[in-house]
Amino acid sequence: MTREICIAQDPAADELLSTDDFALVVGMTLDQQYPMEAAFKGPQKIADRMDGFDVHRIAESDPDEFVALCSVTPAIHRFPGSMAKRVHDLATVIVDTYGGEPSAIWTEGDPDGKTVLKRLKALPGWGDMKARIFLALLGKQLGVDPEGWREAAGHYGDDGSRRSVADVVDNATLQEVREFKKQQKAAAKAKAG
Repeated sequence: MTREICIAQDPAADELLSTDDFALVVGMTLDQQYPMEAAFKGPQKIADRMDGFDVHRIAESDPDEFVALCSVTPAIHRFPGSMAKRVHDLATVIVDTYGGEPSAIWTEGDPDGKTVLKRLKALPGWGDMKARIFLALLGKQLGVDPEGWREAAGHYGDDGSRRSVADVVDNATLQEVREFKKQQKAAAKAKAG
């Protein structure tokens, strides 16, 4: 299946996300407290600075040097130090647990949706919501459809929804997701106030 990811809204960054599973996982890792398209540009910034994007090279790199590389302006995240450490830890886990193949998270042993969700939640810095969103991204945009993935993804798996990065396929859907999030924050604020 040919995939065309359009989350970063940048041709080079989206090309990397479209062709490299680790880049997509790293983009999702960086997607917190930072605009989603900027987070998903992070792997391309790393690739530019390392002359390529390779899970093994990142895992084997000196952690302090990797943090310094990720902190160069423009940094990979608004919190470059902690997020660079998380990316380094993520690379190490994927190399040690999945032989450097991120796709093994969703393919090894023909797992069902609950198993994939459990594996995603075990990644460094990944909680329940991030794991559900990425599971929905796998199902909606990559055609990864383990049995029960929509149920495991919760509302993020809803067909036709515009609630997360899993639903971003162009600039128009990016704006629709932004509007949904804005409405959710306003509703939560009104409920709390």
